[in-house]
Amino acid sequence: MTGVDGDRAADRGGRGDHGDRLARLREGVESHALTALAVITSAALVVAFYYPTATVLVEAVVVDGAVTLGVFADVLTDPFYFGELARLLSGESPAAVARSLLSPDRRLGIVGFTAYQAVLSTIASVALGLPAAYLLARFEFPGRKTLRSLTIVPFVLPSIMVAVGFVATFGDNGTLNAALTAFGLPRVDLLFTLEAVVIAHAFYNAPLVARVTTAAWESVDASAVETARSLGAGPVRAFVDVVAPQVYPAVLTGAALTFVFTFGTFPIVLALGGFQLATVEVFVYRLVRDLSYAEAAALAIVELVISLGVLLAYLRYEARNSTSTRGARPLPRRSLVPPAPTLRELLPRAGLAAYVAVAGVVFLAPIASMILASVTGGDGALTLDHYRFLVERQQTGAAFQVRPWPAIRNSLLFATGATLLALPMGVVVAVLTTRRYRGRTLVDAAAMAPLAVSGIIVGLGLLRGLVFGVEIAGWRIAASGAVAVVVAHAVSGYPFVVRTVSPGLAGLDRSLVESARALGASRARVIRDVELPLVWPAVVAGAAFAFAISIGEFTSTVVLATGADAYTMPVAIERFIGRRLGPATAMGVVLLVVTGLSFVVIERLGGEHRGL
Repeated sequence: MTGVDGDRAADRGGRGDHGDRLARLREGVESHALTALAVITSAALVVAFYYPTATVLVEAVVVDGAVTLGVFADVLTDPFYFGELARLLSGESPAAVARSLLSPDRRLGIVGFTAYQAVLSTIASVALGLPAAYLLARFEFPGRKTLRSLTIVPFVLPSIMVAVGFVATFGDNGTLNAALTAFGLPRVDLLFTLEAVVIAHAFYNAPLVARVTTAAWESVDASAVETARSLGAGPVRAFVDVVAPQVYPAVLTGAALTFVFTFGTFPIVLALGGFQLATVEVFVYRLVRDLSYAEAAALAIVELVISLGVLLAYLRYEARNSTSTRGARPLPRRSLVPPAPTLRELLPRAGLAAYVAVAGVVFLAPIASMILASVTGGDGALTLDHYRFLVERQQTGAAFQVRPWPAIRNSLLFATGATLLALPMGVVVAVLTTRRYRGRTLVDAAAMAPLAVSGIIVGLGLLRGLVFGVEIAGWRIAASGAVAVVVAHAVSGYPFVVRTVSPGLAGLDRSLVESARALGASRARVIRDVELPLVWPAVVAGAAFAFAISIGEFTSTVVLATGADAYTMPVAIERFIGRRLGPATAMGVVLLVVTGLSFVVIERLGGEHRGL
């Protein structure tokens, strides 16, 4: 070998060693990528949610610098909050308390009434959601996919806008009473009643029940049903033994989430029920407004414990009843037009027709009434004056006045920023909660905590921490109200990313993952190249949730929107309502269009998915 050949060999050897070092470095980075992402996500949640929330809740046990449980004791033993149960917590005889609870004059207290209306709202939501799931999962008709995408729009609409729609529909001079009068029927008075609150909660949450149940129904394997039929089972028996066991876990999922959401209800009760039907969240708001932070924090902790308890039970049930794969062959859908005029074919379609009539009153009437009010003047004539007002306000409005374009722009920018934060956090948490290790359910429950914590408490914590600023090592760190709004929206949206992505990850064929690992791929490489592409529709659906929830979020935004640069469309609607209802309904229509389009477009990009 010549000297030149030796130099070339040495050079190739050097490049080979360098390539090996880069390969080992890349392998090391990939092997620790998931751990690093988990740490970063945990740190982000501590800064954006856990720490701000803790700074408010700690005031329940730290009063004037001293640790005490006196505030908790006062709340737990106050019949105003716990009704007859307060006597039990005060040490009275359980038998005497039980007799009082069974008597017609029992006192439920604020907490008891909140649970009672949440149970009623859950029952109503399930009753309205199941027929919709049956329609979407078992029948094929033009526009089914679009309707499926739009089912969740009521869930993400701002409550202040829905309250306007319900007043326009069920008020004394609303469309419902006008229709009843036209047909010679007696008028109804639903406003400021428990019935109005329950119907409004069903408007919000029945689509959620329908969505999760539809996904489960579409995952039933048709071959299992056919096997049961071939063994002599009739249609009803096949449904009870094969279909129902695969569908009712999804129904329980929707019911659990509905209970948590309605237990923490605030704007709907305040708008349609008033303080005479106040819930825990309403009194937390009232106490915060009165600067009674210790009592508000104690009451918020009670609410958190109950909501997290329900969430934990739901997560444990979900873990025990999750399926490993999607049905190999989904059940075929039937045409809405009956193939033959038989009782078996006509009866379910007649039931669906009756359901569509009821659903039209509950779901479409409030939205239609709001749209009608936006193009109707005081004399009842059709007009575009309310939309002209928005255009004129944009052109001539003062700096301190709410203008439409900044509200629309802020909503879209905040929703984009919140989605960019919520999506990676949600995907990382979904990956962590679908792995098998001790304490996984507790990690999942902690990750879902934003669903159970009062939005008022989150907003107040971010306002006092992130906006007012905190000192760390001599440095004062503060952010604008706009940044705080984006953070609050991301915290509200990422649990929905988790709930859309995790069912897909849990249902993947594990042999694909094991094969990739056997070929030398690192854990992070498998997630990037194998798992995420397979659940990409669910990732896109999670993005749609985060985006739409950010656009419609009101509770924490109204606390954090501390200036003309941070108000959003829901805040603009609330401020217009205080002056002129017409422009508020016009702004509501704009928000409705933006929210609906975002869901349809983003979901069409993602395709079919499991989960929410």
